Amino acid sequence: MAALVSRGRPHARCDMRPSSVLRFVLELAVLVCPGIALGDGLHDVPVLGNLSVLDAPEVVVARGNTAEAALIDSSRADMRYVGLAVAAAALYALSVPLSKLLIGSVDPRALAGLLYLGAGAGMWAYLGARRAVGRKSPSRPMARRDAPYVVGMVALDVAAPPLLMAGLATTPAESVSLLNNFEIVATALFARALFGEAISPRLWTGITAMTASCALLVMKPGVALSFSPGSLLVLGACLCWGVENNCTASISDCDPALVVAVKGAGSGAGALAVALLSGSALPELVPGLLAMLLGFASYGLSILAYVWAQRGLGAARTSAYYTVGPFIGVAVAWALFGEAPDASFLAALGLMALGSWLSLPEH
Repeated sequence: MAALVSRGRPHARCDMRPSSVLRFVLELAVLVCPGIALGDGLHDVPVLGNLSVLDAPEVVVARGNTAEAALIDSSRADMRYVGLAVAAAALYALSVPLSKLLIGSVDPRALAGLLYLGAGAGMWAYLGARRAVGRKSPSRPMARRDAPYVVGMVALDVAAPPLLMAGLATTPAESVSLLNNFEIVATALFARALFGEAISPRLWTGITAMTASCALLVMKPGVALSFSPGSLLVLGACLCWGVENNCTASISDCDPALVVAVKGAGSGAGALAVALLSGSALPELVPGLLAMLLGFASYGLSILAYVWAQRGLGAARTSAYYTVGPFIGVAVAWALFGEAPDASFLAALGLMALGSWLSLPEH
C-alpha cells in the first residue's frame, strides 16, 4: 500500500538520548499511575512522548542551548506508530466480548454512554494529575478552527456506540468482533472521498475482501436475501466511526489526552442522555463502575494510542494496522463463550484475514 501520511504535519524533530527514553518510560508510567511525578532534571529535555516528533527521518538532539543534527531511519520511527496502532487495536478488542458479559446487568443503551464516560473521566483525571506535577503538553491546544471536527467527532461517537451495543445484544460476540473490521473499510473510503488520501490497488483489493467477509456475516444462514438486523446495526456503527476517525485525524496534532478527554466526556454524556430519554435505566453501582473501567481501558487508552498513531500514519494506514483487533476479539469471545463457529463464519474469517493482510503497507 502506498505510504499515506496524516494531513498537515510539519517535518519532525526528536531526541534519542537515554534521558529522553527514560522520560518516555516515565510518561507511560504516569499515564497508568497519574500520581507519579517526573524528576526535575529531565524537564529541559524534549520528550519521545510527543510522538509527533517521530514522523520524519530528521532528528535534533538538544541539551540546554546546544543542538546537534542527526539522522535516524524513518522506518524505525514508523514502527513506533505501528506499535501504538496495534496497542490501540488490542485494547479495543477487549470491549466487545467483555461488554457482552455486562449486557446482562447493564442496558445496552446506557452501557454505550458509560464506556465513553469512563474513557473521558480517566483522561480528565490524567490531565489534572499532569497539571498538578507541573507538566505541560508539547502538543498544540485545541483552537477555534478545530470546532467542526470536534463537533463531528462527538456527534458521531454519540450515534455509533448505541448502534454497536444494540447489535451486540442480538449477535454473537465473535461475529461482532469480526464485523468491526468494516470500520477500516469505511475509514479508508471516507479518507479518500473527504480528504484525498491515496488508496493503492492492493488496499482496494483488501477492502473488497473485507466487504465480502462482512456480507457473509450479515446474511442470515439458510434464508435467501435476508440480513441479520443486529449485524446491520454493527455496520451502521462502523460507518459512523469511519467518518469520525477522519475527524479525529484532522486534530491529531492536538494534545492527544485532551482529544480523548473531550471525546469521551462529550460522547459519553450525549449517549447516556439519549439512553435515559429513550427509557433506559442506570445500572447498579458495581456494574456501572465496571463498565466505566472497561471504557477507560478499551476506549480511553485505546483512543489515546490511536490518536498518537494517526500523527505518523494517517487515518487510512492507522486503520489498516487496526485490523488485528477484531481477531483478538474473536479469540477472546471464543474463550469466554465457547460458541462453535459455522462454515460461513470460517469463510468470513478467512476473507477478513486476507483483506487485513492486503490492507497492511507493503513495506
